[in-house]
Amino acid sequence: MIKFFDTFSGKLKDFDLPQGSEVKLYTCGPTVYDYAHIGNFRTFVFEDLLRRFLEYKGYKVKHVMNVTDVDDKTIAGAARDVGAIHELPLHRLQGFTERYIQAFHEDLKTLNILPPTKEPRATQEIQVMIQLIEQLIKNGKAYMSDGSVYYRVASFPNYGKLSKKDLKQNIKGARVDVDEYEKEEGADFVLWKKSKENEPSWDSPWGKGRPGWHIECSAMSMKYLGETFDIHAGGEDLIFPHHENEIAQSEGATGKPFVKYWLHAKHLLVNGEKMSKSKGNFYTLRDLIEKGYDPLIIRYRLISAHYRSPLDFTLESLNASREALKRIRDFWFERTASKGSEKGSGKVSQLLKDMQAQFEQAMENDLNIPQAIGAIFVFIKEVNSISKEQISSKENQEIGQFFKTVDSVLGVFGNISSHEKIPSKVKQLVADREEARKSKDFKKADELRKRVEEIGFVIEDTAQGVQVKKSI
Repeated sequence: MIKFFDTFSGKLKDFDLPQGSEVKLYTCGPTVYDYAHIGNFRTFVFEDLLRRFLEYKGYKVKHVMNVTDVDDKTIAGAARDVGAIHELPLHRLQGFTERYIQAFHEDLKTLNILPPTKEPRATQEIQVMIQLIEQLIKNGKAYMSDGSVYYRVASFPNYGKLSKKDLKQNIKGARVDVDEYEKEEGADFVLWKKSKENEPSWDSPWGKGRPGWHIECSAMSMKYLGETFDIHAGGEDLIFPHHENEIAQSEGATGKPFVKYWLHAKHLLVNGEKMSKSKGNFYTLRDLIEKGYDPLIIRYRLISAHYRSPLDFTLESLNASREALKRIRDFWFERTASKGSEKGSGKVSQLLKDMQAQFEQAMENDLNIPQAIGAIFVFIKEVNSISKEQISSKENQEIGQFFKTVDSVLGVFGNISSHEKIPSKVKQLVADREEARKSKDFKKADELRKRVEEIGFVIEDTAQGVQVKKSI
């Protein structure tokens, strides 16, 4: 039985959907005013791991992830970018955000993150948001003031039930007319913002304006997944006020429970500190790739700690992740390349079954990835201690197939066939190096090795002969 830690209940809950059924999953997507940083991707990779494991267990996942392409940050960024002093037309805003939407898509592909089933953009769903706000006004949950519309927090008695904040003494009076909140406890929050002279705006029953940030996710999630859906995931920084406000809006409009399971990932730290440009520890994915790190090493590091544990991200930890991945890939390659004996002892098959059971049990226990990966390394160690004569060709095939299956969940091992597809240029350099070694021209042999490494491959001299592999 799969168990997830539900933020709402504060405890592990059985995931009681029948196996094979459709899981409706909503995740908060990017606000597209700049490149996403590795803290963002810690959450996106966790959500990808969640989806992949559900699909591994036989569920069909309908994954909706929004794109916030209109808010204070996108408008300010676009205005600076195009030099809009007096007016920022909608098409100029969309041209600005499109650049970062495409960059985000490229980054998802680079990190081997599956694309969502549906990716609605806020600017394309304005009418759905207006309809939801109209329903909230009708239900007495919202009111208009000076061209803007606000949610009346006092009208929702259970406000704070997700974040466990008691706001009863502070819910009267104050309201906030911005999208960027700093935990304004007790404030009515904006649903529709009266337009300013230089901002893109849309017509509404309350005059020209644009949606608040929180209403976007309520409207888009319910449009594509229904009034009640299965899982809502995100980073812990979104619990309050964003997800709290989503609950108030959605349940205030429908009178139905909004979400069955709330899952939140912890913050990412860099060298033990919060990431900050002023501290010089701020990294985008592109920064790390420019430093020469394989994207799958970055992904491995981002998933290596349990999603509810803080992750300290350092360049040293990336180097450790490189060694860990190399060990797994080398083992996989060696097992795949080895012919094996006609009849093994059967010990490896049993070890493989045990490892699979341990892997699944760990992942079923709230995606306990450290235990799951630990089971893989124990398996590698135990198989390496067995003589090759006791490992059959069938067992080697079983190992190769299972590692492919495991990687459908983890997404970090890469394509083992890339080890086998050695370019002809590299093959020739390796052959020339062998000739140089036979002639005892070791200087030339070293030069040829370096040329192979520059192309992206490594040469390993083993007891079984020379092996060439793609470097990581």
